[in-house]
Amino acid sequence: MQTSFVLTVAESKRLIAQGVLAHPLVRQALAEGTVALCRGTTNSYLAEALLGRPIDKLAFVTGRTTPSRGAPERPAPIRLLPEVILRRGKPQEGVSLVDALETMGPGDVVIKGANALDPSRTVAGVLIGNPTGGTVGKILGRVTARKMALIIPVGLEKLVTTDLYLAQRLIAQEPSPGVPALWPITGHIITEIEALELLAAVSVAQIGAGGIFGAEGSVRLLVSGEEAEVGKARTIVEEIDEPPFPLEPN
Repeated sequence: MQTSFVLTVAESKRLIAQGVLAHPLVRQALAEGTVALCRGTTNSYLAEALLGRPIDKLAFVTGRTTPSRGAPERPAPIRLLPEVILRRGKPQEGVSLVDALETMGPGDVVIKGANALDPSRTVAGVLIGNPTGGTVGKILGRVTARKMALIIPVGLEKLVTTDLYLAQRLIAQEPSPGVPALWPITGHIITEIEALELLAAVSVAQIGAGGIFGAEGSVRLLVSGEEAEVGKARTIVEEIDEPPFPLEPN
C-alpha cells in the first residue's frame, strides 16, 4: 500500500523530533546515560518533547537564517535558554553543555542540528559565524575522542545540490566578510524519512518539494508498506498540527 503526505517546514521539525526520540541510541541514553541537546530551531521542538512542556523556541536558537529582506521582527530574547542536559531521562538544572561533555562517553548522545544536507544524505553542514567554531567547535573533538553518538536532526528542506566538502573548499578559497564558514559533519542523520521509518514499519521516499499557501519549503513524501503500518504513519502525520515557527512564546 502507498500514500503520500505534504509536510510544512514546522510540521517536519515536529515529526523529526518524534523520530529522534524513537532512535534506539537516544532511547538507551535516556534510560541509562546522558543526552545533551544543543540549541537550534529543530532542536527547540525536541526540547519541548524532552521537557514535556512548551518553551520559547526563539530563545533556544543562536544563529538563524532569515530572509534577506522583509524578515519579521521580534526583539531578541532577554536571555537564551540553556542547552537541555538529561541524565537517565531527568533534566539537569544548571549544567552547561561544556560541563556535561566533560563527564560523557560511550553510550551517551549529543544532538546537534544543521544548516545543510548533502545530496547523499550522509553528510550535514553547519554554517559557522563564530571565529572559535561555535557549538560544533565545542563538541566535535570531545564527541569523537570519547566515542559518543552524534545525532543530527535536519529537515529535507536543507538538501543542497553541492557536495558539502566541495562547498567548504569553495568558501575557504576566498574568505570574505559576511560569508560564513561551512563545517561538514557526520553522524546519525535524521530527516523526515528516517523519522517516519523509525516510528512505523514503512519505506519512505521524497517525491516533491515546495508549494504555496504556506507550503513553501514543504516536502512531499511517498510512504509504502503494509496497510496497518501505512495507516500508523498516516495517523502520526495527521496528528501533527503545527503552526509556523513562532515569534512569540507559546
